Amino acid sequence: MGAVYAVANQKGGVGKTTTAVNLTACVAADGSQTLLVDLDPQCNATVALGADRELRPSSYDCLIGEVSVAEAARPAGPDNLWLVPANRDLAGAAVELPRLEGSETRLRERLGPVRERFAFTMLDCPPSLGPVSVNALVAADRLIVPVQAEYLALEGLVQFLDTLSMIRRDYNPSLNVSGLLITMHDERTRLARDVERELREHFPEMVFETVIPRSVRVAEAPSHGLPITEHAPSSSGSVAYRNLAAELIARG
Repeated sequence: MGAVYAVANQKGGVGKTTTAVNLTACVAADGSQTLLVDLDPQCNATVALGADRELRPSSYDCLIGEVSVAEAARPAGPDNLWLVPANRDLAGAAVELPRLEGSETRLRERLGPVRERFAFTMLDCPPSLGPVSVNALVAADRLIVPVQAEYLALEGLVQFLDTLSMIRRDYNPSLNVSGLLITMHDERTRLARDVERELREHFPEMVFETVIPRSVRVAEAPSHGLPITEHAPSSSGSVAYRNLAAELIARG
């Protein structure tokens, strides 16, 4: 039985999509059938894997229509990696979803046979805590929270964890936090080291040992439509995401 992960944080620019794309690529490279579901109307995960923003069926059709996630999945290029693309129409889902009955659970209901077909499913959430992100948190088994190595990200994290408590209480009591992931870390700066130290002191059991470094190679990989493991396999970012995949699997 496969697991469904959400990559979420209400703050933008913390590396959610980068993490979702590269982490799923690493798991797929190890031989597991892996699915990435792009839930961001900016379609960045879709483009990062070389797909088009206008593909159908899309995650919008899963949320608003009657298409299951498994039906919308398509090969994404690398072996074992599948994608449910986002579509520009997804921008309207935040308005449309609240009008639908059971709006918070629509994605969970449309997962269908995903857990039987894919060992690892990743939901890439938009940078907000609107109806689409709530759907992802209600549908997921586990949660990965990217946190940029800066102080403002720490403040946003506290707010996000408060919202997570509400989701658990009202909709998904079995949702577990797999870990907090420190991203865009520049070990040369005192700020990055201080933020990492505070995170590990306040959340000693939750922070992944793996830290994602700030990397030009990671930043440029989406422009080639490739995960970092294929664009620059020997780069520090590629090594970090492979280590993160191994750590995530070990955590279960």
